[in-house]
Order: sequence, then C-alpha cells, then structure tokens
Amino acid sequence: MPGNSEAATRRTESRSRDEPAFVLSRGLVLLFAVACGAAVANVYFSQPLLVTMGHDLAMSPALVGSVVTLTQTGYGLGLFFLVPLGDIADRRRLIVAQLLLLVGALALVAAARSAAVLLAGMAATGLLAVVTQTLVAFAASLAPPAGRGRVVGLVTSGVVVGILLARTASGLLADLAGWRSVYVASASLTALLALVLHRVLPRRGATPPTPLRYGPLLRSTLTLFARERLLRLRAAFCLLVFASFSTLWSSVALPLSEAPYHLSHSAIGALGLIGVAGALAASVAGRLNDRGLSRRTTGIALALLTASWLPLALTRHSFWALVVGVVLLDLAVQAVHVTNQTLIYALHPDAGSRLIGGYMVFYSIGSAVGALAATSLYAAAGWGAVCALGAGFSLLGFLLWALPRGGSAESAPRR
Repeated sequence: MPGNSEAATRRTESRSRDEPAFVLSRGLVLLFAVACGAAVANVYFSQPLLVTMGHDLAMSPALVGSVVTLTQTGYGLGLFFLVPLGDIADRRRLIVAQLLLLVGALALVAAARSAAVLLAGMAATGLLAVVTQTLVAFAASLAPPAGRGRVVGLVTSGVVVGILLARTASGLLADLAGWRSVYVASASLTALLALVLHRVLPRRGATPPTPLRYGPLLRSTLTLFARERLLRLRAAFCLLVFASFSTLWSSVALPLSEAPYHLSHSAIGALGLIGVAGALAASVAGRLNDRGLSRRTTGIALALLTASWLPLALTRHSFWALVVGVVLLDLAVQAVHVTNQTLIYALHPDAGSRLIGGYMVFYSIGSAVGALAATSLYAAAGWGAVCALGAGFSLLGFLLWALPRGGSAESAPRR
C-alpha cells in the first residue's frame, strides 16, 4: 500500500541517519553457509557411528537405534519451539547463545560414559542444531529483496553440503581417532564460529523484533498456516520432495552392500560426495527466483525429481545410472527447497523465523515418512518397490504443482 510504503521509507531514512546501512557482503553470505552446514551436520554425524557407539557403551540394538530417533525428535521440537524466537529476540545474540549451548551438548556427547548421558546429549544436539534455520532467516532478512533468492540459495548450499558430507566426514574421522573425536572436533568448530559470528554479525536485522510474548508467538505460527495458502502449498511441496529425498538416502546403502557391489560403509558414505552437486542447484534456483521464475523453476524441478527415479531403478545393473539419478534428485530437491523458502519469507518478513521454522517441520515429517516407508518396503518387496515409492512422492508433488489452483497460489506474495 502507498501509505505503508511511504512510512517504511521514512523509517528507513531516519534509521540511516542514525547508523550506517549494513551491506551483506559475499564473504558474510559464505560465512552464513559454512555456519549452517556445520550446525546441521551434527544431526547426521551419528549415523555411521551407531555400531561403534553401541559397543563402546554396551548398548542394546534397540537403544542404539534410539540415538537417531532422539536427535531427529530434538530437531523437530527445536523447529517449532526455538526457531520462532528469532522474530522477537536479537538474532545475533540468539545465534551465538544457541551455538555456545550446542558446544556444551557436543561436549556432553563426547564425554558420555553411559547410554543415558549419550542419549541426553544427542537430544540436546538435535534441539540446538536448529540454529541453522535461525541463520537462514537472518541471512534472508539482511538481503535486499531483489537479491534475496540468490542469498537464500547460497546459504542453503551450505546446508546441502553439511547434510551430505556429515556421514562421510564422521566416518573418516572416527576411523582415524575414534567416534568421540567427531564431537570434539565439531564442538571446537562450533565454538570458533560462535566467536566469529559474534564479531561480524550486525546488532539488528532489517526488520524490528515482533512485540509478542512467547505463547502468542507460537500460536501465531499456526495462524500463519491457516491464513496463507501459499505457505500451505509450499509446505506440501517440502514434505513430498524430502520424502522422496529420504526414500533414496535412507535405503540406498542396502542394495549397494549386496551383490554385485558389496561396497563397504566408507565407500557407500562417499556417495554423498556426488550429491554435493545439489548445492549448485540451490544457487541457480535462487537467481531464477529473483527473476520471477519461481513457478517455472518449481515445475521443472519436480519433473526432474520424478524422472530421476528411472535411472535410480537401474542401480543393480549400472552404478553410473545410480550416479545420474543421485545428481538429478539432489539438484531437483534443492531447487524446490530454495524456491519454497524464498517465496514464503517474502509473505511476512517480520515473521521470517516463524515461517521458516514452521515450514521446516514439514521437512522433518517428510524425511521421517520417507525413511520409515523405504526401509520397510525394501525388506518386503525390494529395490524396485522403493523406487516406485520415491517416484510416487515426486509425481504427487508434480501433480499438485500442475493443478490450476496450485498455479494461482504462486503469484507474487502479499506484503
């Protein structure tokens, strides 16, 4: 509205007289990306280490499996209960505080001498690793609107690299110095990042904190979903594409450990290096969104995601078909993910943390559904059925995009 625009301009001009305008440099964007990747990797470090952890602490197989469950549960709780704090608190202080608490959680895991201490540390690690989403929201708030997609894309590239390389890095480091060294190294890196971010991040973002108490703040997250159809649509895309993503990555080790490959766990973990190509899609998708091509980008990406399961279905016959399928799938998933975050943040920049936190809850749901369904289906019907499941998730997303009302919801968001 013109009146609101003029008032916002006057406030901006007044603020600019009091303090110099903050410029989001490329170096700071890269620092955001590194911090995001380092934080989110903590959620996945344990997956190659479960057997070793179990032997070291005399844990039963069921108890060992709960390590991953508690970490993911903590992460899901953090998305809803901690990430929205970015809309009412000083984001720089919040980020630094969460990183320092994360250092404590990682140190607890590294020093654990009993299963109870380990599980408590892993739950706290998952809970505090959601600082990743606070960083994404802060980077988006500092970016100029015309370049927000590019910034979100670059920062998300760091998240992609962190997720895909976490298993490989933890496996290699554990082989060299034991599983505890993984968490000592991560705690050291996290402490260093907290110090650097405290020094370089601005004291405030482009939007002032929301004057809400904590309870109404959480309720407003649900209200946003009730009011904004675009948010609901993009959350549905998120659930489906990450269900497809998780269908692959939670089960691909099973056929690769069998004939004709018989690959070791280290070799299977190295497959994540191929998936890093998806980081390229995050940056490109961000630039396409800045050019107003969000709907087209989403449609092409969902079509590629569906098509990626054709070469993936040939995994038992051709390793190169697997490589092609992994690259296509990761490119497509990250393109949709960046487009989603760019569009929903623009709905209400003053509620950016709530929007991204609530949206990412659907990421957790989709990842859990894909993992549970894929592993169960592989045991019952084999790799072909898993590929059909992943293709089904992808095709459902494409059909949702192709619906006329799906397209109408992707017009320029209201401010």
